[in-house]
Amino acid sequence: MRVAIASDHGGIQIRQEIAKLLDELKIEYVDFGCDCETSVDYPDYALPLAEKVASGEFDRGILICGTGIGMSISANKVKGIRCALCHDTFSAKYTRLHNDSNILAMGERVIGPGLAREVAEIWLTTEFEGGRHANRIGKIAEYENKHL
Repeated sequence: MRVAIASDHGGIQIRQEIAKLLDELKIEYVDFGCDCETSVDYPDYALPLAEKVASGEFDRGILICGTGIGMSISANKVKGIRCALCHDTFSAKYTRLHNDSNILAMGERVIGPGLAREVAEIWLTTEFEGGRHANRIGKIAEYENKHL
Protein backbone atom coordinates (compact mmCIF):
# COMPACT_ATOMS: atom_id res chain seq x y z
CA MET A 1 0.00 0.00 0.00
CA ARG A 2 1.21 3.51 -0.87
CA VAL A 3 -0.20 6.40 1.15
CA ALA A 4 0.00 10.14 0.52
CA ILE A 5 -0.26 12.48 3.52
CA ALA A 6 -0.62 16.25 3.71
CA SER A 7 -1.83 19.01 5.97
CA ASP A 8 -2.23 22.72 6.07
CA HIS A 9 -0.73 24.84 8.86
CA GLY A 10 -3.46 23.67 11.24
CA GLY A 11 -2.61 19.99 10.97
CA ILE A 12 1.17 19.71 11.12
CA GLN A 13 1.44 18.00 14.53
CA ILE A 14 -1.11 15.29 13.77
CA ARG A 15 0.45 14.76 10.31
CA GLN A 16 3.80 14.15 12.01
CA GLU A 17 2.15 11.59 14.32
CA ILE A 18 0.59 9.85 11.32
CA ALA A 19 4.01 9.73 9.61
CA LYS A 20 5.42 7.98 12.71
CA LEU A 21 2.52 5.52 12.65
CA LEU A 22 3.12 4.74 8.97
CA ASP A 23 6.79 4.13 9.74
CA GLU A 24 5.84 1.77 12.57
CA LEU A 25 3.37 -0.10 10.33
CA LYS A 26 6.00 -0.23 7.56
CA ILE A 27 3.59 1.41 5.13
CA GLU A 28 5.19 3.31 2.27
CA TYR A 29 4.17 6.96 2.19
CA VAL A 30 5.04 10.36 0.78
CA ASP A 31 4.56 13.50 2.87
CA PHE A 32 3.38 16.44 0.76
CA GLY A 33 3.61 19.05 3.55
CA CYS A 34 3.04 21.74 4.56
CA ASP A 35 6.00 22.54 6.74
CA CYS A 36 5.17 26.08 7.77
CA GLU A 37 3.18 27.58 10.60
CA THR A 38 2.01 30.55 8.58
CA SER A 39 -1.45 30.36 7.10
CA VAL A 40 -1.77 28.40 3.86
CA ASP A 41 -4.83 27.40 1.83
CA TYR A 42 -6.01 23.82 2.43
CA PRO A 43 -7.20 23.26 -1.18
CA ASP A 44 -3.57 23.72 -2.29
CA TYR A 45 -2.76 20.50 -0.42
CA ALA A 46 -6.03 18.55 -0.59
CA LEU A 47 -6.64 18.79 -4.33
CA PRO A 48 -3.21 17.61 -5.57
CA LEU A 49 -3.21 14.76 -3.04
CA ALA A 50 -6.72 13.71 -4.07
CA GLU A 51 -5.70 13.75 -7.73
CA LYS A 52 -2.74 11.47 -6.94
CA VAL A 53 -5.05 9.01 -5.16
CA ALA A 54 -7.69 9.18 -7.91
CA SER A 55 -5.04 8.49 -10.57
CA GLY A 56 -3.83 5.40 -8.72
CA GLU A 57 -0.39 6.81 -7.99
CA PHE A 58 -1.27 6.28 -4.31
CA ASP A 59 -3.71 3.75 -2.87
CA ARG A 60 -4.94 6.02 -0.09
CA GLY A 61 -4.45 9.47 1.36
CA ILE A 62 -4.65 11.16 4.74
CA LEU A 63 -5.38 14.89 5.07
CA ILE A 64 -5.30 17.01 8.20
CA CYS A 65 -6.34 20.61 8.80
CA GLY A 66 -7.79 22.41 11.80
CA THR A 67 -11.20 20.72 11.62
CA GLY A 68 -10.74 18.31 8.72
CA ILE A 69 -13.81 19.82 7.07
CA GLY A 70 -12.04 22.00 4.50
CA MET A 71 -9.74 19.16 3.47
CA SER A 72 -12.62 16.71 3.10
CA ILE A 73 -14.77 19.12 1.09
CA SER A 74 -11.85 19.89 -1.23
CA ALA A 75 -10.79 16.26 -1.72
CA ASN A 76 -14.35 15.17 -2.48
CA LYS A 77 -14.43 17.52 -5.48
CA VAL A 78 -12.05 15.16 -7.29
CA LYS A 79 -13.73 12.44 -9.34
CA GLY A 80 -13.19 9.02 -7.80
CA ILE A 81 -12.47 10.26 -4.30
CA ARG A 82 -14.43 9.15 -1.28
CA CYS A 83 -12.92 11.19 1.52
CA ALA A 84 -14.28 10.50 4.99
CA LEU A 85 -13.95 12.91 7.90
CA CYS A 86 -13.46 10.74 10.99
CA HIS A 87 -12.76 11.57 14.61
CA ASP A 88 -13.75 8.22 16.12
CA THR A 89 -12.74 4.61 15.60
CA PHE A 90 -16.22 3.33 14.71
CA SER A 91 -16.55 5.73 11.77
CA ALA A 92 -13.01 4.96 10.63
CA LYS A 93 -13.75 1.24 10.52
CA TYR A 94 -17.11 1.50 8.80
CA THR A 95 -16.09 4.07 6.22
CA ARG A 96 -13.62 1.47 4.98
CA LEU A 97 -15.91 -1.56 5.37
CA HIS A 98 -18.99 0.01 3.77
CA ASN A 99 -17.87 3.09 1.81
CA ASP A 100 -14.42 2.02 0.58
CA SER A 101 -13.14 5.50 1.46
CA ASN A 102 -9.79 6.21 -0.12
CA ILE A 103 -8.91 9.38 1.80
CA LEU A 104 -9.18 9.99 5.53
CA ALA A 105 -9.55 13.55 6.83
CA MET A 106 -9.06 14.59 10.43
CA GLY A 107 -9.00 17.87 12.34
CA GLU A 108 -6.07 18.62 14.63
CA ARG A 109 -8.17 21.06 16.67
CA VAL A 110 -10.81 18.35 17.13
CA ILE A 111 -8.83 15.18 17.80
CA GLY A 112 -5.76 14.51 19.92
CA PRO A 113 -2.66 12.72 18.67
CA GLY A 114 -3.39 9.41 20.43
CA LEU A 115 -6.90 9.07 19.07
CA ALA A 116 -5.75 10.30 15.65
CA ARG A 117 -3.25 7.45 15.53
CA GLU A 118 -5.96 4.93 16.52
CA VAL A 119 -8.37 6.28 13.90
CA ALA A 120 -5.70 6.19 11.20
CA GLU A 121 -4.51 2.69 12.09
CA ILE A 122 -8.02 1.27 11.99
CA TRP A 123 -8.72 3.06 8.71
CA LEU A 124 -5.46 1.82 7.17
CA THR A 125 -5.90 -1.81 8.24
CA THR A 126 -9.60 -2.28 7.46
CA GLU A 127 -10.47 -3.70 4.05
CA PHE A 128 -13.59 -2.93 2.01
CA GLU A 129 -16.32 -5.51 2.65
CA GLY A 130 -17.74 -5.42 -0.88
CA GLY A 131 -21.03 -7.28 -1.39
CA ARG A 132 -24.07 -5.03 -1.25
CA HIS A 133 -21.77 -2.09 -0.52
CA ALA A 134 -19.99 -2.46 -3.87
CA ASN A 135 -23.30 -1.78 -5.63
CA ARG A 136 -23.69 1.45 -3.69
CA ILE A 137 -20.14 2.59 -4.51
CA GLY A 138 -20.92 1.73 -8.13
CA LYS A 139 -23.89 4.09 -8.06
CA ILE A 140 -21.65 6.91 -6.88
CA ALA A 141 -19.13 6.17 -9.65
CA GLU A 142 -21.94 6.04 -12.23
CA TYR A 143 -23.17 9.46 -11.13
CA GLU A 144 -19.65 10.87 -11.29
CA ASN A 145 -19.18 9.52 -14.81
CA LYS A 146 -22.38 11.19 -15.98
CA HIS A 147 -22.04 14.52 -14.19
CA LEU A 148 -18.39 15.31 -13.56
